[in-house]
Amino acid sequence: MNIYDVSNRAGVSIATVSRVLNGNPNVSEKTRAKVLSVMDELGYTPNIFARGLGLNTMKTIGIMCSDSSDLYLANAIYFLERELRKGGYDSILCCTGTDLETKQKYFDLLRSKRVDAIILAGSKFVEMKPRDNAYLIDAGKEFPLMLVNGYLEGPGIYSTLCDDRAAAFEAATRLIESGKRNILYLYTSYSYSGLNKLQGYKDALNAAGIFVREEYIRQCPKNITAARDLCARLFEDGLEFDGCLTSDDSLAVGAVKFAHQAGIAVPEQLSVIGYNNSILAQCSYPELTSIDSKVEALCVTTVNTLMGIFSGANVPAKTTISADLIIRETT
Repeated sequence: MNIYDVSNRAGVSIATVSRVLNGNPNVSEKTRAKVLSVMDELGYTPNIFARGLGLNTMKTIGIMCSDSSDLYLANAIYFLERELRKGGYDSILCCTGTDLETKQKYFDLLRSKRVDAIILAGSKFVEMKPRDNAYLIDAGKEFPLMLVNGYLEGPGIYSTLCDDRAAAFEAATRLIESGKRNILYLYTSYSYSGLNKLQGYKDALNAAGIFVREEYIRQCPKNITAARDLCARLFEDGLEFDGCLTSDDSLAVGAVKFAHQAGIAVPEQLSVIGYNNSILAQCSYPELTSIDSKVEALCVTTVNTLMGIFSGANVPAKTTISADLIIRETT
């Protein structure tokens, strides 16, 4: 069943059927009702791609994330899809992993679907080498490219960011003001967001006159057990730390579990601050002090910016949102 069958049964031109499908006002109510009745009679479902050609829009947005099992990204996907539905848009999700070639492959797949824009959720889509971002910069010249907590300059590229550097600075400063001097920093990656968090930690130490020691800065997989075991190894090797700031709640929970196993009192002997204020923060015992990176606000703002672009409004290329430090029982 296709548009030609509807045209023949209704006794109208294909162009008229197309105008009815696209909501064109230049169709009489009598003709519109007749075409819709025939479509219902024949059980005809319009092809979204064919409609998109007529409307110059697919009303569909591509979303890419590196790992949908990640708590932060899972929440981001939920909020993005919710806001897009409110705006009348469908979405196509691609989970890419972190390999550049795979990310480019899925990006090209979304482009082939003629999506109206692509949203990159998370900061792992901005590569350290400028040439590896060329495909994103080129795409921004054709359609809106929206980055959630990632930043890249270029025409048609719009970034909504959490001020991770300021948030990490505030958290580390709080540890310092509570008397902590040997503060361990655990991070997961050298992404745009990750680098800003790390710099915030260093800024706080420098501001307090504390020498930044590389042995206190450790990369760790985003895994509770891996973080617990890393803390245990460092402790066994003689590294003394009375504070721990992490780039993700999972690492902070691992640090708390290490303290329990080692008989170290939290927060008296070891204060711990996580990042993202995920459900893990409340599941931890004691409950975890964590930085709320405002994932919902980031996603709502991203979609609002996109809707503004579609309506022809003048929108900023970069929007920064402040984080909050949620105080609980590990500080």
